[in-house]
Amino acid sequence: MALMSYHVKCDKITSVKNYKKASKKLSLMMYLPQRLRRPSVMKKINSFIFCCIAMMSAGAVQAAKPIPAPPDVAAKNYFVVDFASGKVLAEKNADEKIEPASITKMMTSYIVYKELDAGRLAMDEMVDISEKAWRMGGSRMYLEVNTKVSVHDLLKGLIIQSGNDASVALAEHIAGTEDAFVQLMNQYAAELGMDGTNFVNSTGWPDKQHLTTARDLAKLAIAIIKKFPEHYSWYAEKEFTYNNIKQYNRNKLLWRDESVDGIKTGHTESAGYCLVSSAVRSDMRIVSIVLGTDSKKARASVSQALLNYGFRFYESHVLYNAGEVLSRPRVWSGALETVSVGLADDLAVTIPRGAYDELDATMDIDKNIEAPVSKGQQIGVVKVSLGEKELVTVPLVALETVNEGSMFRQAKDYFLRMIN
Repeated sequence: MALMSYHVKCDKITSVKNYKKASKKLSLMMYLPQRLRRPSVMKKINSFIFCCIAMMSAGAVQAAKPIPAPPDVAAKNYFVVDFASGKVLAEKNADEKIEPASITKMMTSYIVYKELDAGRLAMDEMVDISEKAWRMGGSRMYLEVNTKVSVHDLLKGLIIQSGNDASVALAEHIAGTEDAFVQLMNQYAAELGMDGTNFVNSTGWPDKQHLTTARDLAKLAIAIIKKFPEHYSWYAEKEFTYNNIKQYNRNKLLWRDESVDGIKTGHTESAGYCLVSSAVRSDMRIVSIVLGTDSKKARASVSQALLNYGFRFYESHVLYNAGEVLSRPRVWSGALETVSVGLADDLAVTIPRGAYDELDATMDIDKNIEAPVSKGQQIGVVKVSLGEKELVTVPLVALETVNEGSMFRQAKDYFLRMIN
């Protein structure tokens, strides 16, 4: 396949910076004495200014911080990942299968969101509270047997109060029985690529067969945030009152760190104290999974340390948005002379903090694109590198369909290609 290379994008912000510097230089010229505006003097001044700009730019490139090893924290397992790019920032025993305790309820809520999104469930829908749900031990929202409670209140009780009774009530309402609901849980886990996960209940009640991994929980957390942003905000709520009983969110980071907006705590004797957290600072979101600490205080402190590490030493950038037109290459024998090309998904990269000016991106595009072209058809690739290291290569696709042109257009393009 004949390819031609285009140098694109990441220089856009750098160009804007350089333009602003140049504009400032030109405006300063207005204040120079007339005798200093002679061509020979101006040439020397220009050279001096551009040298200064070059040195400042070089200093900016060299400003990238060295990255130390992740902090040594008291957790059996952890996994820290950038939300936008999926880059792993830190991990320890991330694929070890462990009991997730009440973090399980993230999958329960995920299924509730799926049902709401599909129109098979409504927030004001009333749910019968069974004896099984009422009898659940552990953390509860104190439902009363044989009463009816709205999906809205049960979901609040599930997310904020970590109610085992709410979890079972929702599971039974959606699937008929908790066992049937567990089948849905495992089906959705498979869809999300949670290959190390096996659920046996909707609550996280201790069971040696009820297992997941830190990496799998990160996949679930990212899916909740990405697919259901309108519901995700509930994870940041600090309290909920039901049946005249006020209970507080067990995620203490919500009080300690304003950038934290979720997600879920868990604790059993076998699982230890666990916390899945997420925070946003300067448009960068990080997801942290901490499992197997020895106290409530430890799970919060460890999570805080890992979040701080990620934000301090890394930065994340969305370089291109899905559907953004990156180029319009020539199409031969088509109803249109060009085709808009771009990416099917957002392209984000996570890099050492201060290294943005070292980013570089190129497009390799098929030189002989011939109609018909289907929307979504791969036309080439986009490559992003940091210095000499290639970070990512993604398909460059057609953003529109280009049908075959008329006989006249096809004949014309045939002769043009012969000439060229």
